Amino acid sequence: MPIYIIEHLEPKLWEWSIIEYKHIAQLVGKSNCWITHLKTTNPKLRQQAKVIPQSVTKLGLSKVCVLDPEAPKMLTPLEAKKFDYFVFGGILGDHPAQKRTKKELTQQFPFLVESRNIGKVQMSTDNAVAVVQEIVKGAKFSELHFQDEIEIPLQKNESVLFPYRYLLREGKPLVSPELIAYLKKKNKF
Repeated sequence: MPIYIIEHLEPKLWEWSIIEYKHIAQLVGKSNCWITHLKTTNPKLRQQAKVIPQSVTKLGLSKVCVLDPEAPKMLTPLEAKKFDYFVFGGILGDHPAQKRTKKELTQQFPFLVESRNIGKVQMSTDNAVAVVQEIVKGAKFSELHFQDEIEIPLQKNESVLFPYRYLLREGKPLVSPELIAYLKKKNKF
């Protein structure tokens, strides 16, 4: 089973990031989830995944695939078999996308690294991991079902809109229940 590596690329560790990283570990399993480039220690996160302070670009790994929306080739089930590590940018998304994965991750490796896309529409990191996990299991991207943009109700007459692509599981968008609870408690956006 491959390792799913999240390269933390935000200036600090936001609660939102912790929730997403925990969700990723739940999806792929603690031993298959590494979080790199994380200078701060967080006991909750260390219980969920392997946390490494160095950047993935400094670990000297081989058979690496960076998931980058700007990559010219799409990841296929056949190609997925040749990779031991799938690397994702731990980025809280901007809309429109700022192409940070390419600038801050793909181009930072000291050697030419292979990169693939899973479509050109921006996804949350946990959804990107879930999509790659499905492809690793043999599903073609074209066989997966998505919902673009979701609205999460918070209170009466209040909701938050996420303009990203979400994998559908059993007809519902893949969203961490912990994230929904966090959003409902949060006072402002």
